[in-house]
Amino acid sequence: MTSTTNTQKYIRRGWLQTGFKKFSFFVLFLCLPVSLFQFFPPLLYAKANPFSTQDKRFLLQVEKDTIKYFIRFADAKTGLVRDSSRPGAPCSIASTGFALAAWAIAKERGWMSYPESYNLTLKCLRSVRRKVEHKNGFFYHMVSAYSGKRVWSSEASSMDTALLVAGALYAGEVFKGTEVEKLALAIYKRVNWKWMMNGTDLICHGWKPESGFLPYYWDMYSEHLILQALAIGAPAHPVPEKAWHSWARDEGEYDDYQVVYSFSGSLFAYQFSHAYIDFRRIVDKNIDYFKNSRSATLANQKYCTDNQQTYPSYSSRHWGLSACVGPQGYKAYGGLPGQGLNDGTVALHAVAGSIPFAPRVTVPTLKHMYEKYKDKIYSPFGFKDSFNLEANWWADEILGIDQGIIVLMIENALSETVWKRFMMLRPIQKWIELCKLKRSPQIRLASAASLALPVEA
Repeated sequence: MTSTTNTQKYIRRGWLQTGFKKFSFFVLFLCLPVSLFQFFPPLLYAKANPFSTQDKRFLLQVEKDTIKYFIRFADAKTGLVRDSSRPGAPCSIASTGFALAAWAIAKERGWMSYPESYNLTLKCLRSVRRKVEHKNGFFYHMVSAYSGKRVWSSEASSMDTALLVAGALYAGEVFKGTEVEKLALAIYKRVNWKWMMNGTDLICHGWKPESGFLPYYWDMYSEHLILQALAIGAPAHPVPEKAWHSWARDEGEYDDYQVVYSFSGSLFAYQFSHAYIDFRRIVDKNIDYFKNSRSATLANQKYCTDNQQTYPSYSSRHWGLSACVGPQGYKAYGGLPGQGLNDGTVALHAVAGSIPFAPRVTVPTLKHMYEKYKDKIYSPFGFKDSFNLEANWWADEILGIDQGIIVLMIENALSETVWKRFMMLRPIQKWIELCKLKRSPQIRLASAASLALPVEA
């Protein structure tokens, strides 16, 4: 009897141990995706790429051609990049920032050799560090491509400086352990971010030697999130985290799309910060800025579709309102919510810069406009800036900042390379920690079924 009882105990214990192991493996299996998302996200979301082979080929060609702008219009002496393809155009500090990232991408894609990319990057950063005119580390919006001196009475710009620093830091990550990384950090450390607050809780747009600080501050949602992140996380002269919480997050709605909106309604305001920061992984209280940019993109398309009777340029496959060159000069075009300034001008970069947010809508749109108007809107350096069918007007000009957002957002949509590297930077981690931004437990994939919206022919 005792022997039988002991045998039953051993059998029961063995079954419990085996059952416990099976249960443990089951729990581990359930938890593994969450753990992988937290520690090795590329393993999971790399398979969710929503692009067909044909789409990838098209996007890679656009990206490769667009990068040629930053090679062709980089000054041979300084490496500084011109604001536009217009003859005699000065250097734009923001364009130069995008160029630094573009050359690094070209190296990793094999479109530039290591020496070509590195030497051009090094030349540019040496010029930025030693020659380009600045005030307390803040670079003037426009400078001479030859001398680096201020032109056009432009301001020492907080936002343009942030875009230059972001590109430099990314290049430093690609060329880690080299003089490029050292120069990028030196340029970053020189910026006195706190000075640009001018004793307020907000960061000012800029400063002029003739009149001092501009009367405009980054006081509502716009493209300045990357500026705030770099300023708060800075290794020298940082701004306090209250600067992040001091600007307004006004909400508006168009159709069924609820958006924390930018005043202009221009799509670039929902794109520029996302070129570097992967907002899928962080939440600001209850605001998901990646989802917000997706809503702004779809609202922009809907706004154009709703107004196609007024403007022949607009339809579900002719849309994209952002700051660009138009028939009457450069304007901050946009839809609703926002001021909604428009005259029928469509910006190609507005669509390309939103590819990560809504690929099922943006890629067919971009391909449609390319196939229909290729001879008028495409160049050896990628898309020209814009067009307006009502005015029968086609831009001949190509703008550096617009080419920059095309390159970085296509690269993020295809490989997420820029996001992956940039999010590992200590200043970005510091900004997330200081501002108590929540780390999202689940990454919203760009290929979610909710993005597979119908697009009219």
